[in-house]
Order: sequence, then structure tokens, then C-alpha cells
Amino acid sequence: MSNHKPKKVFMEGAIPPGFIGESIAKHSSKKNIGAHSIFLGQVRNDVIDGKSVTAINYSAYEEMANEKFHEIREAAFEKYPLNCMHIYHSLGTVSSGEICLFVFTSSKHRKDAIAACEYLVERIKAEAPVWGKEVFEDESHSWKENN
Repeated sequence: MSNHKPKKVFMEGAIPPGFIGESIAKHSSKKNIGAHSIFLGQVRNDVIDGKSVTAINYSAYEEMANEKFHEIREAAFEKYPLNCMHIYHSLGTVSSGEICLFVFTSSKHRKDAIAACEYLVERIKAEAPVWGKEVFEDESHSWKENN
């Protein structure tokens, strides 16, 4: 494996659109980048058993999760010719419609950036020790007061 430094993955609450925009803008001056691929995971306003989901509360074993995210990143760098890669995942409460996962890959060519982004998202969903508990419309008020 390469020797990339482990990166901070978790952000408290939703990932702000401005943060996403700034992340993209920071790459405009980097050399050898001809393509970016971005995945944005959003909390769905699902209806489960007749109740609307108003938020998801994300939790993780952070140390273990950070190690797993680093392992996944390193595998992607080995598999694809990437110039840059960023992964951010929410912890805590994220309301419906807000962003909870941001994966951003950059490479010389689009196919590599797209394939790497998809690879990362699939591995994160399958392997990262991050859990989400739905907060329903009828319990969201009392849940927020108790937490």
C-alpha cells in the first residue's frame, strides 16, 4: 500500500453545500487533473410503515471507522490512477434533504475518476462501521429534546 496520510472523514451534522463547492474550487489550480467525479448521499424523506423520516442520526466507532476508511482509500489509490480523493461522512443528526456522504475523486481522465468514485461508494456502504437510525415525524420533536 502507498503511504498516504490518514484523512479526517467525519463531520458533525450535515455536509454544507458551501463546503462541497469550496472543495471543488480548491482543485482548479492543481496540475494533471482533467476530471472529477462526485457522489453526494442525501437523506431521503422516506415513508416507512406510514411514518415520514425527518432525519437520520448517524453514529460510528470512530477509530475503527477511520481505519476502515483509510484502508478503502488506499485500495482505491492502488487500483485507479487518481490525483486526489476526499471522503466525508456525517455523524449526528442529518435532516431529510441534507447531504450525509460526500465522495470526490480527481484524475487525469473521466473514466478513472468515475470508476474510482463508484468503487469507493460501494465499499463504504458495504464495509464502513457507520450506522444510521431513522428519526420519524412523530418522534422528532421529543427525540431532539432528549438528545
